[in-house]
Amino acid sequence: RSRRCIVTNISITTMVTLYYLVLGTLKESYWKEAEAEYLKRLKPLVRIETIELREESFGDKDNVDRIREKEAAKIMMALKKIPHPYIIALDERGSEYTSVAFAQFLKKIMDTETSLVFIIGGPRGLDKTITHHARTTIALSKFTFTHHMARIILTEQIYRSLMIIQGRTYHY
Repeated sequence: RSRRCIVTNISITTMVTLYYLVLGTLKESYWKEAEAEYLKRLKPLVRIETIELREESFGDKDNVDRIREKEAAKIMMALKKIPHPYIIALDERGSEYTSVAFAQFLKKIMDTETSLVFIIGGPRGLDKTITHHARTTIALSKFTFTHHMARIILTEQIYRSLMIIQGRTYHY
């Protein structure tokens, strides 16, 4: 027997734009295909814009903090171009949610904001200036994922959340 988790029976009335501000690109076809599938599903529900920034190259002997600082500067420049952003940084120390709780969290934000920015760092993570600048930090899990995986998991969870908000049967 299936259970439908309904956050609210009221649809989101304002079209929200979700920005993915990410370091790096999806190179492998399987990541691109997975993302394309969920973006196709999300298209009628929200606007999504992906802003891919070039990752800093690094080696084992490079200073990790310096790499993060350089990437943070790129992120801050990109944020200046987004109108009234509500910034959510993905970070291993962020708040964790169940899918239903994440839907409630998103619904609350989407009721008042029009630009949500999800920031996903590169292989070395995000600089503390970014996590401090964010309104919220979230963790997808206690596990560590590659930034490519995090992008796909986040996209699926956003889709799942919108289905929960609308009372549709994607989430059981």
